[in-house]
Amino acid sequence: MSTPKIRTLVVDDEPAARRGLRLLLEPDEEIQVIGEAASGQEAVQKITQEKPDLVFLDVQMPELNGFKVLEAVAGRHTPAVIFVTAYDQHALRAFEVNAVDYLLKPFEDERFRAAVRRAKAHLQRQQTETLGAKLTQLLAYLQTVPAAGATDARTETITRERILLKSGGDIYFLKADEIDWIEADGDYMKFYAGGRTHLLRETMGRLEEKLDAQQFIRIHRSTIVNISRVKKLSPSFAGEYAVILHDGTKLRLSRGYHGRLQEMLKNAL
Repeated sequence: MSTPKIRTLVVDDEPAARRGLRLLLEPDEEIQVIGEAASGQEAVQKITQEKPDLVFLDVQMPELNGFKVLEAVAGRHTPAVIFVTAYDQHALRAFEVNAVDYLLKPFEDERFRAAVRRAKAHLQRQQTETLGAKLTQLLAYLQTVPAAGATDARTETITRERILLKSGGDIYFLKADEIDWIEADGDYMKFYAGGRTHLLRETMGRLEEKLDAQQFIRIHRSTIVNISRVKKLSPSFAGEYAVILHDGTKLRLSRGYHGRLQEMLKNAL
C-alpha cells in the first residue's frame, strides 16, 4: 500500500513566486500540490474546502495577509504552515502562531528542502499523536463495553479476536490465539504470550465472558488457559491434576473445572 502524499497548497499573490514553489516541489514524490491561491480570501476558501496538509503561505497579500488567513480558518482546519516572504520583521510572529518554518526570499534550494523536511517531521509527529490518542480512546471504550448481553456484534467480535493492552505508554494489539494463559493478579489480569507478559485492568468473570469459550477455558478461580496450548493433564495431589502446557508451564487444575477441560480436550483430538 502506497503512503498517502502530503496535500499541499501554494499561496502567493505573485504568479512567478507560485510557479517557483511548484518547480521546487515537483521532484518530491511525497508532495502533491493540490492548488494555488493568489489572495488571502482565496486562500481561506481553498484551505476550508480542500483541507490541505501543508500550506506555503505568503505574508503580504491583498485583502488578508497570511496571519489573517490563519485567523480566518482557525477552528475549521489547521494545516502545517511554512511562511514565505521577503520581509523578515514578521518572523517572530510567524513562530508565535506555530508556523513550521519561515522562508525569507530569496532563499537557497537547500534552505527550502530543509523547510520541507521540517514540515514532514511535524506532520509525522501529528499523525503519531493523533493515532495514539485514538487508540487510547478505543482501548478505554473496549474496556468499558459490557460483555454480557452486548448487542453490538461487531464490538463483541473485536473483543473476542483481539485484546488491547496498554503498557509503558505503548498499546499492544494482542491476538487471542497468541495468548498462552492468563492469571489474576490483584485488580489486573496477567496475559502470558510467547514468553512475554502484559497486564490489563479487568475482572476474571468479565474477561471469561469476552473470550471465545471454544478456545479458552477456566481451570482455576484465578487461571484461564488457551486449550490449544495444553499438552496433557498430570495427577497432582488430593485428587487434583496439573495442566501441562507445550512449553512446560505447569498450572493447577481445580477439581471443579476438571470435567469441562477433559471434555474440551477430547473434542480437540
